[in-house]
Amino acid sequence: MDKKPSAKKLGANIKRLRLDKKMSQSDLCKLIGADRSYVSNLENSHKNPTLATIEKIARAFNVSADELLK
Repeated sequence: MDKKPSAKKLGANIKRLRLDKKMSQSDLCKLIGADRSYVSNLENSHKNPTLATIEKIARAFNVSADELLK
C-alpha cells in the first residue's frame, strides 16, 4: 500500500526544514519533547502526528503549520 501523499509531503518538509536549520533529529526531539525514533518515523512518513505535534514542530522551526503541510 502506498503511503499517503500528505504524510510523505509532511515528512519531507520536516526533514528539509530541520536540515536547513542545521538541526539533528535529537535537537528537534528536545524542542518538541519526543523520542528520536518518533521524529525519524515522521520524516519517513511511518507515523502521522497529531495537530498539537504539528504545531510544536512548526514553533520549533519558527514557521506556520501551513508551511509544514504544503
